[in-house]
Amino acid sequence: MEKGKNKSKGQIEPTKSELEILQVLWQHGPNTVRFVNDRLNEDKREVQYASTLKLMQLMAEKGLLLRDESQVKHIYSSASEEHKTKNLLLDRFVDSLFNGSVSSLMLHLLDNKKTSQKELDELRTLLNNSKKNKS
Repeated sequence: MEKGKNKSKGQIEPTKSELEILQVLWQHGPNTVRFVNDRLNEDKREVQYASTLKLMQLMAEKGLLLRDESQVKHIYSSASEEHKTKNLLLDRFVDSLFNGSVSSLMLHLLDNKKTSQKELDELRTLLNNSKKNKS
């Protein structure tokens, strides 16, 4: 299996650095390398422009980004919707750490984190709606 590729869906799983770039584009929309690099430097850590440029070029080659070359400054956008990429990564996480068991994941989360009453109420609503949708 090709590194970074999900065999069952044919989608490419982004690395941590690639995910940081995707998050900037999901939050701010299609943009230039300079814009993405500036946001990374604001939010994350010191990142060189040349490194961001090279990584975004590689991401375009891999099919993670689309590149609009119709202007002098190339505009990059995500090739996949945010929720699709997050679903892919979440499925992989649940499969590898919890043997595919969503209930094990939820129980582990609830046991490990302080959960507010509001969050518990929201979870109950989600569970109730999930039951209704499956009936």
